[in-house]
Amino acid sequence: MGFILAAAGSAVGLGNIWKFPGKTGAYGGGAFLLSYIVIVALVGFPVMLAELSIGRATQKNVVGAFHQLNKKWTFAGGIGVLTLFVIMSYYSVVGGWVLKYIFAYLAEPGFGNGTVSYQEYFVNFISEPVQPLAWGFVFLVLCIYVVVKGVSEGIERVSKILMPALFILLVACAVRAVTLPGAGEGLSYMLTIKPGSFNRDTLVGALGQAFFSLSVGMGIMVTYGSYVPKKDNLVKSAACICVLDTLVAFLAAFAIIPVVFVTLGAEGLGMGGGFAFMALPEVFDGLPGGRIFGLFFFVLLFLAALTSAISILESCVAFITEEWKVSRLKATVILSVPMAFLSAGYSLSQLESRNINLPWFDFSKGIQMLPMNAVMEKFTDNLMIPVGSLCFCIFAGWIWGKGKASEEISSGGRYPFRLRRAWEFIVRFVAPAVIVLILYFTVGKGQGLS
Repeated sequence: MGFILAAAGSAVGLGNIWKFPGKTGAYGGGAFLLSYIVIVALVGFPVMLAELSIGRATQKNVVGAFHQLNKKWTFAGGIGVLTLFVIMSYYSVVGGWVLKYIFAYLAEPGFGNGTVSYQEYFVNFISEPVQPLAWGFVFLVLCIYVVVKGVSEGIERVSKILMPALFILLVACAVRAVTLPGAGEGLSYMLTIKPGSFNRDTLVGALGQAFFSLSVGMGIMVTYGSYVPKKDNLVKSAACICVLDTLVAFLAAFAIIPVVFVTLGAEGLGMGGGFAFMALPEVFDGLPGGRIFGLFFFVLLFLAALTSAISILESCVAFITEEWKVSRLKATVILSVPMAFLSAGYSLSQLESRNINLPWFDFSKGIQMLPMNAVMEKFTDNLMIPVGSLCFCIFAGWIWGKGKASEEISSGGRYPFRLRRAWEFIVRFVAPAVIVLILYFTVGKGQGLS
């Protein structure tokens, strides 16, 4: 249970809570939901099984696992670690934004009083050079504390508390949302399947959301798989992770889409990265008890962000501790220092095209920062994660050795792997084709899916 909740916590991130509802609204409601379920079952679940099998077979981090099974493929593990390092650098910044909003709801009486719009509040906040850095540092320290405590005392224990808390809060928000007067219109839009909505954009959008939401392609599931005992049923564990992750995403859609319809109408479904911080608080203000609703929502975002960030940092720390033979504390410090500098670059890049005067420098004409936020996100989401996923599929399906992955999944014959032939076909042919499709529409066409 500890492993399942920890791995589900890794999969459940910021994207599940506010990005999934936005994509549901943008890609036709019911058509997107149905496409998402099918893709998770036919592609996401098989790829996750491949990663877990590599990890448990070797009992090593993602780099060590590939090095042990085939030294020529050690680079695939390196791709995973590099991807995780960059993601953690900007994930902690966004986690800091969430913490700031929780603090604002709890301790800033003027927050949301109408004198300053939420859009102005958010823009002013991220335009400050110091405050976002401080909140991001607090978030990073929380992650470091949990990871340094170790797998059983830190990650597993925290996940057993945070994941149930996340579900309880999310269910409460969903129940409140669907019982609002006028919520039926949003529910109808979300659950009605219109044949005309099954188009290329909907399918590609569902592919990208499913693949990236499940935390596959980064090596996290390889690292977490290395902690799974040989006697455990990998198929059941992977299925539980996929079901929990999908359930959180669907609950988030039930919690957000009806509320948006009640307050903003159908045009309010164009959710982008800043929607959660600029538009949703205003939506909550229009509801009875909206301040409490808003606070609950950002606590949900925090729990989702923290569980995912812990898994990201843990996978990087596992690589350092196992390969460099140092303690968890020293490995975390080694990683956190350059990570903090990269986080600072991401945070300060929000100042792009603004004339600013940093307190520790004197600029007479202001500066224009390198747009690191866009560069870092596109580098990981649109390139590295799909490439990493492709490596895992090719390795498990073609390189590792005929039947070895399937043998590991069945725990040496302990559990019957009835879907063995279907799984092998998907990992060898279907999943790689899907990943190439994602790369084509993101890198080749220049369109973002994440």
